[in-house]
Amino acid sequence: MRVSLKDVAERAGVSIKTVSNVVNNYPHVTPAMRAKVQEAIDELGYRPNLTARHLRKGRTGIIALAVPELGNPYFAELAGAVIDAAAQHEFTVLLDHTRGDREQELLVSQGFRARVIDGLILSPLELEAEDLHGRADDVPLVLLGEREYDLPFDHIAIDNVAASREAVRHLIGRGRTRIAYLGARTDSANRPAHLRLDGWRAELTAAGLPTTDDMVVPVDGWDRDDGARAMARLLDSGIRPDAVFAYNDLIAIGAMRVLHERGLRVPWDVAVVGFDDIAESRFGAVSLTTIAPDKQAIARLAMASLLRSLSGRQEPGGRELTAEYRLVERESTLGRR
Repeated sequence: MRVSLKDVAERAGVSIKTVSNVVNNYPHVTPAMRAKVQEAIDELGYRPNLTARHLRKGRTGIIALAVPELGNPYFAELAGAVIDAAAQHEFTVLLDHTRGDREQELLVSQGFRARVIDGLILSPLELEAEDLHGRADDVPLVLLGEREYDLPFDHIAIDNVAASREAVRHLIGRGRTRIAYLGARTDSANRPAHLRLDGWRAELTAAGLPTTDDMVVPVDGWDRDDGARAMARLLDSGIRPDAVFAYNDLIAIGAMRVLHERGLRVPWDVAVVGFDDIAESRFGAVSLTTIAPDKQAIARLAMASLLRSLSGRQEPGGRELTAEYRLVERESTLGRR
């Protein structure tokens, strides 16, 4: 049988209102009374009815997180961080996997779950700003990712240009001068890699090093096999870089495999830097130097933004919110200076 507030009140010898104040963490309860009620809660194993609590506020207690690829460790780790952040505020997270498909992203963004969720956190790949202008759904929306938007929704990202410049600066500091970029996109509709490419180009230019097109290798996707194919194409073209900066860790890991197969040693012959700091980057035969976005901060900022909207405190117009990042040095760049 489910334990009720009345049961707790009778065990503690207090009113139901007092128990409710303790459960909802209201400040006007004395420490002694709070301890007495908490003891009764622990003894009876009382658990609050979160569904009823949310319904009293006109909410479902559910938010949605829509990401392009749950099989990508970065998005899986980010989803875990969002779930943890939501739990701190007693929300449940519904996951949507869009596959980076524009129609699916449109469906999610236009509110096909509007009666189910209180808010949406969306990391789009294909959507353009015009797709979200005039959005009919009034469910609060927060955008994640590398895209640049001018929209009335909060957008949370790290400074991708600055992070990429730091990665390239690190390689230059290790004595590398022929630094390739793996992970550019050539199609016009899908451009989420351009900020990192801009950072690569800006830092090399500032150092007086070449940024020729033959050192930029486009990819069709962002997985290990895409990185392997990109690295093979670069080497087959006759170009021999002494360093690689990859759009993400998966591309970097694929590239490192091909370098090994071609008899090139990482980091002595070719240093490699990735982006995302997924768990896999720590456990290869050669651990991967990478840019580590603060995924927990991204999740906290996203949840705070949704709560701000739900409370009616969100001001008109979107905000650009920036999370921190850091360069994590590992074995893939520790060779020669």
